[in-house]
Amino acid sequence: MSYQPGRHFLQIPGPTNTPLPVLAAIGRPTIDHRGPEFGTLGRDVLSGIRTIFKTTNPVVIYPASGTGAWEAALVNTLSPGDRVLMFETGWFATLWNRMATKLGLAPELIKGDWRSGVNADAVETRLREDRAREIKAVAVVHNETSTGVTSNIAAVRRAIDRSGHPALLLVDTISSLGSIDYRHDEWDVDVTVGGSQKGLMLPPGLSFNAVSDRALAASKRARLPRSFWDWDDMLASNTNGYFPYTPATNLLQGLKVAIEMLHQEGLDNVFRRHQRAAEATRQAVRHWGFEIQCDNDEEYSSSLTAVRLPEGHSADALRADILGRCNMSLGNGLGPLADKVFRIGHLGDFHDLMVTGALSGVEIGLKARGIPYHPGGVDAAMSYLAGNAGAPAEAA
Repeated sequence: MSYQPGRHFLQIPGPTNTPLPVLAAIGRPTIDHRGPEFGTLGRDVLSGIRTIFKTTNPVVIYPASGTGAWEAALVNTLSPGDRVLMFETGWFATLWNRMATKLGLAPELIKGDWRSGVNADAVETRLREDRAREIKAVAVVHNETSTGVTSNIAAVRRAIDRSGHPALLLVDTISSLGSIDYRHDEWDVDVTVGGSQKGLMLPPGLSFNAVSDRALAASKRARLPRSFWDWDDMLASNTNGYFPYTPATNLLQGLKVAIEMLHQEGLDNVFRRHQRAAEATRQAVRHWGFEIQCDNDEEYSSSLTAVRLPEGHSADALRADILGRCNMSLGNGLGPLADKVFRIGHLGDFHDLMVTGALSGVEIGLKARGIPYHPGGVDAAMSYLAGNAGAPAEAA
């Protein structure tokens, strides 16, 4: 590809843009991961990350992608042959299900339509049917990155409680943590899975398990093999801010700054900023005359919007044209949505001009490719943003 002047617009649903203060922190000299300076850093990030998950319980940090944290959640809590109830909200829920099978578990996937979130009533019904208590965990995705659908985790917890079932609740927040309000303790989640490369505004390379007391108790009984992922070794070393093996030192330096930035803005303001960007994007999509992949207004994602193109038009060709013309990357469709949808990421470090700039790039591509649409989607987004600034909450 020839040189493209100007700033690249990274508008995929993660990895997201890494802000300069975080990059600067990552770029500092590497420190001794057994020395006193690192102990202070470790204690700071291990304490600070709890505030993002909204938990007072431990959060384990791995030098891995979010997929690693998926595996850690399963192997620390379950035993070979255990049944796991999962819900098909999209591509990433499906991948987590495949992983469970590979690990020797017996996942049961409730079918979904890839346009809506977890059906809490269906979860409750299935758990009530499980009188032998063979299901040991319910594993769901909070924000499905492939579809732009956010599930109601509090409703899933209520469904589990109404059923009287003792199954653990495992939740993937890889594309919602730091972008959409999430409450590990209040929603009584047992293991929350997270990743660094989206709302936390870091490059890929860190992943997380926030763990409840129930999950810690389950880990004492779990018999799936684990070594690298073992919570016990991590938590023992974390007591003093250290890790049982070489951590991703420079990424942890960046994580400390990212946590500080989120609190300087105020988490409620962060969530409001994402909500505004998402609604502005949806205003543009509706004006263009396209369908949003998410079918339910109450389940719209604040992290990304998946847009369905009319039949006979290639979403991948549109994305390629936009990349070549505008130096902007958009997310591709995954699984059965391949070449049918494109995904606009609006999460992490961004502001209104970046949102409208991204939408302008989409409109340029639509016009250039001759895809039927109603011009003026960017104007619709700007009108929404101009009229919905929102009063900032007090930073915390």
